[in-house]
Amino acid sequence: MSDAAPDSLIPYDEIVQEALRAVVGRVLGEVEKNGGLPGGHHFYITFKTGAPGVDIPRHLTERFPDEMTIVIQNRFWDLNVGTDGFSVGLSFNQVGSKLVVPFAAVTGFVDPAVNFALQFSAQVDEDGATETGAAENDAPLAEPIEDGSNVVSVDFTRKK
Repeated sequence: MSDAAPDSLIPYDEIVQEALRAVVGRVLGEVEKNGGLPGGHHFYITFKTGAPGVDIPRHLTERFPDEMTIVIQNRFWDLNVGTDGFSVGLSFNQVGSKLVVPFAAVTGFVDPAVNFALQFSAQVDEDGATETGAAENDAPLAEPIEDGSNVVSVDFTRKK
């Protein structure tokens, strides 16, 4: 008898990843709906610049060929959030640019004002293309139970 965990026919990693990316969409949607950021909130959003659906100016792709982090804080405009991604206007070296980012391309989301972070690891599929993997938090979101089973304990409490 083998101690290896059986392969799941249910894609739990994909389901959790999609749910956590929906958190990013919901937060950005609230900012769009309210017309700005409340209090001291601001976001660092990291994404894969070469991911399908990403549309950013060529000079940014050349400068950030793999991954880029943007800051949504004081100077942004035209935030538009959809079900699959968002677009936003930002200034780079005093040049306004529109960025279109699908949620599937996001690899990190941080709101330092409340010490909240989601991190998505990037994986390479069989064709060599980049896709996103399971989500993690600053402190592990899921930790294995010590009994060696395939069960994980998920803690969604906020860090203080």
